[in-house]
Amino acid sequence: MVRFILRRIGISFLVLLGASLLLYFMVVHSGDPLEDLRESNAKNREQLINARIEFMDLNDPWWVRYWGWLTGVAKCFTLNCDFGVDRTGRDVGSLLTQAAGSTLRLVVLATVLAIIIGIALGILTAIRQYSGFDYAVTFGAFLFFSLPVFWAAVLLKEYGAIKFNDWIAEGWVNPVTILVVAALLGFVVQAVIGGETRRRLWTALATFGFVAVVMFVFNATDWYRNPSMGPIVVLLFGAGAAVLVTSLVTGLANRRVLYAALTTAVVAVISYFIVGGALAEPSGWWLIVGLFAVAIVVSLAIGYAWGGYSRRQAMFASAVTGVIMSVIIFADVAMTHVPTFLELKPRPISTIGSETPNFTGGFWESFLDQGAQIILPTILLTLISVASYSRYTRSSMLEVMGQDYVRTARSKGLSERAVITKHAFRNALIPITTIVAFDFAGLIGGAVITETVFGWKGMGELFRTGLDNVDPNPVMAFFLVTGIAAIVMNMVADIAYAYLDPRIRR
Repeated sequence: MVRFILRRIGISFLVLLGASLLLYFMVVHSGDPLEDLRESNAKNREQLINARIEFMDLNDPWWVRYWGWLTGVAKCFTLNCDFGVDRTGRDVGSLLTQAAGSTLRLVVLATVLAIIIGIALGILTAIRQYSGFDYAVTFGAFLFFSLPVFWAAVLLKEYGAIKFNDWIAEGWVNPVTILVVAALLGFVVQAVIGGETRRRLWTALATFGFVAVVMFVFNATDWYRNPSMGPIVVLLFGAGAAVLVTSLVTGLANRRVLYAALTTAVVAVISYFIVGGALAEPSGWWLIVGLFAVAIVVSLAIGYAWGGYSRRQAMFASAVTGVIMSVIIFADVAMTHVPTFLELKPRPISTIGSETPNFTGGFWESFLDQGAQIILPTILLTLISVASYSRYTRSSMLEVMGQDYVRTARSKGLSERAVITKHAFRNALIPITTIVAFDFAGLIGGAVITETVFGWKGMGELFRTGLDNVDPNPVMAFFLVTGIAAIVMNMVADIAYAYLDPRIRR
């Protein structure tokens, strides 16, 4: 494996070198970098032209400029990268850092959500092939996959930002809307759960009643403008997460794993009381990251203590439950600061930009501001990616579930959960791994249209601006990051193959 990785790195380096040379040549010959100044009526036009020629080294042949860029990039091996300057004299390294940070903040969340939702929908539709739920998900997947991105983005800005900002000023849902939403959710839940007609009917009625009651309570308590969960609700969510994780990992019959996950949820709630004061106004992200690491360690210790003969499964279930509880507690603390955030910014979701300029709030208010700005582009990218993941997962699962070893597992009397999670799903992940790796690498390059519509200064915007200005340095910085990302993710996919299928190791 080591020789394979080293060989791949060497080949990838040569590919990057050749591609960088070709791209640099194409960019510098794609137009006139002085076109806007030649048409200018400014009195100091000649000085501006000379300054840009000096910044961009336009008096040198293109191969000399390329060699200068390459030698600057080579300094990265000594941790002293030099990406040059753009045509206005700004350091491209600083622009790249800002753009990469903005894009990664958007891409990572959208990709993770798309993977989780898409794979889950793919598994469910494969299990319930040719059902109404399968047809509905298939229709939605094709619809979202074919949506024009710019059109969907404009709709999200209209209804997810402008209309939402108008609504949140009152934070009240009229009774007719509540009944319609409850009925729709009841229909969706019964379609997902399935079963006989009587079971579907009771599921729909129970969901309708629960959602309607909760939404009426939210109206009465002004929850939409003053949201919170509190320890009891957090504990209920934690218990539900523990049961769900255990049922997926080993099944509820394994009491040691179930008790480990439930203990993790209880300990998390107790810890919430202990560290609640520190979380109220943390000094920075290091405290959050540190507490998250402690939560993982404690969860693993609980799983180890409860595990017994199922120690590995107990530790895994406890760790997953600990992660879920950490996210729930983090969300609860953030929700308690929503009223203060709405006082500082009555219209919380802006239509342009990744954050509010000159925002004066504290840690949580700033987090809510940036979180509000990331919602709409994340929804857009997630919907588009979910369509692909759900279709590929469904196809892969259907192919695997028809194999002989799956039929053998069923004939041995294994539960359907064990057949799907341990035998079918793991093998179905092999083709999906390739899609996930390359999709993530591609998204790092920046969703150019999405970033343009929502005004994000990310990698896509860096590439587009550099290309429009016939400025090779920003374009080459974009290429370097996205090219390395593609290589790394491709290698990660190969390593994942070996883990998922032991035959590939040989």
